[in-house]
Amino acid sequence: MVGLFAVAPVVLVTLFIGLRGVAAMRTTSDFLVASRRVTPLLNSAAVSGEYLSAASFLGVAGLVVKDGVGALWYPVGFTAGYIAMLVLVAAPMRRSGALTVPDFAEARLASPALRRLAAVVVLVIGALYLVPQFRTSGLVLSVVSGTPYWVGVVLAGAAVATTLALGGMRAATYVQAFQFVLKVVLFAVPALWLAITAGAAARDEALHPAEFTQLREDTRVVFRVDVTLEATQPIRARESDGTPVTLAPGPHTFAAGEELVFLAGQPVPRLPGSAPPGAAGWERPLLNLNNEGHPLLGTLAVLVAIVLGTMGLPHVIMRFHTSPDGRAARRTAALTVALLSAFYVFPGVYGVLGRVLVPHLYLSGATDTAVVALPMQVDTGWAGTLFTGLLTAGAFAAFLATSLGLLLAVSGAIAHDLAPGGLARLRGTVVAAAAAVVLLALFAVHLDAGVLVTWGFTVAASTFCPLLVLGIWWSRLTARGAIAGVLTGLLASSGAILATLAGADVHGVLAILLAQPAPWSVPLAFGTMVVVSLRGRPPAWAITAMLRLHLDENPPRQAGPRRRSTGFRDRLSTVRRAR
Repeated sequence: MVGLFAVAPVVLVTLFIGLRGVAAMRTTSDFLVASRRVTPLLNSAAVSGEYLSAASFLGVAGLVVKDGVGALWYPVGFTAGYIAMLVLVAAPMRRSGALTVPDFAEARLASPALRRLAAVVVLVIGALYLVPQFRTSGLVLSVVSGTPYWVGVVLAGAAVATTLALGGMRAATYVQAFQFVLKVVLFAVPALWLAITAGAAARDEALHPAEFTQLREDTRVVFRVDVTLEATQPIRARESDGTPVTLAPGPHTFAAGEELVFLAGQPVPRLPGSAPPGAAGWERPLLNLNNEGHPLLGTLAVLVAIVLGTMGLPHVIMRFHTSPDGRAARRTAALTVALLSAFYVFPGVYGVLGRVLVPHLYLSGATDTAVVALPMQVDTGWAGTLFTGLLTAGAFAAFLATSLGLLLAVSGAIAHDLAPGGLARLRGTVVAAAAAVVLLALFAVHLDAGVLVTWGFTVAASTFCPLLVLGIWWSRLTARGAIAGVLTGLLASSGAILATLAGADVHGVLAILLAQPAPWSVPLAFGTMVVVSLRGRPPAWAITAMLRLHLDENPPRQAGPRRRSTGFRDRLSTVRRAR
């Protein structure tokens, strides 16, 4: 029950802040962008809290356990993406005056069709990003407290939907900022405690990894997903009721929910298609995606997706619209880089210790839970229980903070862009969208959270990144070119993802480019936009629209004291077509 007691305060504080936001909710602008009054420091903390999702809090460490040190390229990409956003997107997007990415698309190119297409892309990205948040909440709570998987999924969905329906973006901002501070504290303190308590032998082994080939003690494995293990020699084990069993050489299939205790000294069974933790190449600082070789290509593919995808994440873009002006948006992005860098010092600590202390999690498909499983491996007393509870609370804060922004972006796409309505429709859409994502998450337990989130970045990089970069920096972009490019990027990236999920029988370079299509889908989308736009003629008002995106809202005076920004009163109207 430690997990439920740890999660309860996080959920209650989230709901309390949502209730505080009800009084400030009067308009669509209040609901979607908090009336554009959020200061850079508060906004950067909220952006960081929103960005540090299940993939950051749990997924990176789990990927290190499973795939090796090369997985630390993920946090490098997560942080570097904000540098690209700072340079190319943050301030112009705020100056556009738009409320959502589809809103900006129509305002910049006067195309309702482009707006609807962009809204569909938001839904695709939202699904790929939201499902792993709810999925991991259910998985973590089941591991820590023994509750059924669906309990954590439904609890996360209900908390997020209630908070947003009550308080909108204002409530989300304060919740995310509070949860960022909470996550940093609850991630850093246990990491330091683990590194000290694990002992010199564990620290030495973490720095000098050896392949996980033999079980050191009786090891209880609860299979979280359907899995097939390959025994290379007889393996002695026992069932949960104590009945002894022997796994004969060959494949053995276990259904989700089954439990088996492998006896000490037994050889570790193999997981087909996956190298055991600590195997040759585990310490190499490159990604070997799906053990297909070509680690440099795999690493570059992931970095392209994450760095460029960050610029196109709709829930992140919406946060910059809450800034008072363009300069505040740029300061928000700069502060966010610093805050994220402080957090990403610690996932590697959990990952390398997880390879030493909980390598068996890769057998059950639950490496995402390595972070919350570690404290009880080094201390089975009150300290281990305490830090397990703290990490569970931090993990749940990560799920809630990210889900708030994503669900807001998805609801805005539906109730503001596809089927415009008032405040009541937005609130109803939040509840309906949360229910739909909960249903999807209930059937997604076997999918890797890190992979799903990376796919969300891939779709964003292949669609919104070209649209925003060219829409902001190239005056010759046309509506037809933008539609062709976004549609091409969406079909290319989504098609590759669906082929991967279907188990396409490809290997080597082709398998890598199918699993992580950003290296070819992003240039394809950019090229399509440019070629189609060059065959048309940009509208006469394109230069005016570009100037509104790039000119400072508050130019400095020639003489006298410099005037401070007065916030939203001085902002420009949304970029519109000249009549």
